[in-house]
Amino acid sequence: MAELSAPLLALQERLQHRFAQPGLLEMALTHRSFSATHNERLEFLGDTVLGLSISQVLYRALGGMTEGELSRIRASLVRQETLHRLALGLGLVGLVRLGEGELRSGGDKRPSILADAFEALIGAVFLDAGFEAADALVRRLYDQVEFSPTMKANAKDPKTELQELLQGRRMKLPLYRGIDTHGAAHQQIFEIECLVPELNLSQRGQGASRRAGEQAAAQAMLAAIRRHIA
Repeated sequence: MAELSAPLLALQERLQHRFAQPGLLEMALTHRSFSATHNERLEFLGDTVLGLSISQVLYRALGGMTEGELSRIRASLVRQETLHRLALGLGLVGLVRLGEGELRSGGDKRPSILADAFEALIGAVFLDAGFEAADALVRRLYDQVEFSPTMKANAKDPKTELQELLQGRRMKLPLYRGIDTHGAAHQQIFEIECLVPELNLSQRGQGASRRAGEQAAAQAMLAAIRRHIA
């Protein structure tokens, strides 16, 4: 395998992680518009690792808070706006490999693409060196974020609101699955299904990213549940 480019070597230094499998770093920074081998699976993995790592930090730092309050804070820490800000801090602008159409439309600066690449990097470190290395990376990247009870004042997003509603009724968490992706490579639409098996309900939503699609599906599910229990 070819040596990493100078910009990726510099990114390794900022991550404080030297990849034993450099191909994982390159894949984490490859958008689906560039290649059939892209970062979406790593993003999926990184999203899970990030959630677990942040959950551990919050559990230890905010022991007096309820499950719902912790969930709300976690949601604010892993939402697109936060991930985009951290991606900018890592210097990911210009490092994500994009197809020509995506580049022309400004995809190298698009928050959803940078947030997804940020999560994919966490997934790549997890595959390269295990959870401890990925967890250490998350803690380094979030070390400037103050974890305090005042964060619970942040507004709820639909996914968090849905989760709290179901937890309040002692139901299992909702399930999300990708149904379809369509549109041009630089203007893709993600269709996501949200399922609540205990209520036998299913709703779909669309968005310009997987995360946005999940939020739209959660919003539709909230409306459906309120009709169901009205």
